[in-house]
Amino acid sequence: MIDFIHSELAYFLLCITTLFTLINPLGISPLLLVMTERFSPEQKRAIAWKGSLTAGMTLIVFAFLGSLIFNFFGITIEAFQIMGGIIFFRSGLRMLEAKVGRSRTTQKEQEESEDHDDIAISPIGIPLIAGPGAITASMLLSSQTPKIYSYGTLIFAIILVLSTVYIILRNGDLIIKGMGYTGMRIIQRIMGLILMVIAVQFEINGISAVIKQIYQSL
Repeated sequence: MIDFIHSELAYFLLCITTLFTLINPLGISPLLLVMTERFSPEQKRAIAWKGSLTAGMTLIVFAFLGSLIFNFFGITIEAFQIMGGIIFFRSGLRMLEAKVGRSRTTQKEQEESEDHDDIAISPIGIPLIAGPGAITASMLLSSQTPKIYSYGTLIFAIILVLSTVYIILRNGDLIIKGMGYTGMRIIQRIMGLILMVIAVQFEINGISAVIKQIYQSL
């Protein structure tokens, strides 16, 4: 029982840390403020809620479809761990360089967002909040354990992270004013370093599994 609690707690903390650092709500808050500056405070809160909800549903869907996608394309978990580690490391390196508010949307998506009142689903929900890194993470995390009940742990982690993201985005202007640009850069660098460590661990797990398979086949 104690081992079960420890393993699930470790998995839960891994999910929380990975998803939160990849989504990086403190980093995207300035961009969200710029994209929603023409809306009223009530509309901004609604956009933050709908965007977070859209992102959460997207991550949950990809978490459940991860194994199906692996099987359909013949992708091994080890290969996905190695590639996911590369993506996470690159994202962490960007954060370590403190590029606050860097957009993950294309210029065309941003231009189209100016022509519609509701931009919560796209580009804010996808790909600003649930970007390629976060989607990859949800699939990779779902493949980390064969235990069915761990899906519940992952879903709870996604809900908790996106709830936190919503709170941060809803109060983004106050947070930015309170922390200042320097404070946000410091926190973003710390989060980037944590993400890079997680990326290296994914790389080690994937490469170790491949080496073990090669050794056993000899």
